Amino acid sequence: MEPAGAYGAGKAGGVVFDPVAFFTHPRTILRLLSWVFSIVVFSCIVNEGYINIGSERLLCVFNNNADACNYGVTIGVACFLGSICFLILDIYFPTISSVRDRRRAVLLDLVFSGLASFLWFVGFCFLANQWQATSPDELPLAQGSDAARATIAFCFFSILTWAVLTLSALRRFLTGSNTNLFTWQHLDPAPSNIRATPYPIANGATIVTTNPYQAPPFTETLDPQKLTQQRPMAPAF
Repeated sequence: MEPAGAYGAGKAGGVVFDPVAFFTHPRTILRLLSWVFSIVVFSCIVNEGYINIGSERLLCVFNNNADACNYGVTIGVACFLGSICFLILDIYFPTISSVRDRRRAVLLDLVFSGLASFLWFVGFCFLANQWQATSPDELPLAQGSDAARATIAFCFFSILTWAVLTLSALRRFLTGSNTNLFTWQHLDPAPSNIRATPYPIANGATIVTTNPYQAPPFTETLDPQKLTQQRPMAPAF
């Protein structure tokens, strides 16, 4: 039997979507930033990442290496689509009632975020190395140089955002029993003036959570005769 409240399942089905709370959540902001960075990377390569020098053949600005441009476009499109999918998953995540499905969703987020951060790191190193090896003679009038620098810069920014998302997913996975870490909504604290209620058990009996017994005030009846007998006598001279 699955434990109650594991991976936040206790709140599933009873959550109303709050757009303000969702879009102001740090995880949502990181996903949107990753989405924007991926757009910048593959759009810079597609629009200005290829040049034409005296022929109809387009050459990649990164040392005329087509693999560098293809890698940047591929990882950019993949993370662009992945960011959209995980944004949708974050919206529907609180409504998932199955603990097993919630665990799989968090594990998928962890694997994809970790892989994306690694691929962005490889892409940053690869593109920076190829751009460093590109001679100025290969780029007449510095054509495509701004796009190449922007691509490298946003590859680095993507490493940071996806690395933070990886750490967030790892924290969610390791602390799956904590409901607050697996939902975007902010849980309201319980009122402080709630009184304890009895819980029903078998045979109609009840168990009261508070202790109704109150000790009587401490009193003692003093005997005047005992006080006289115990009082010390003054010595006779």
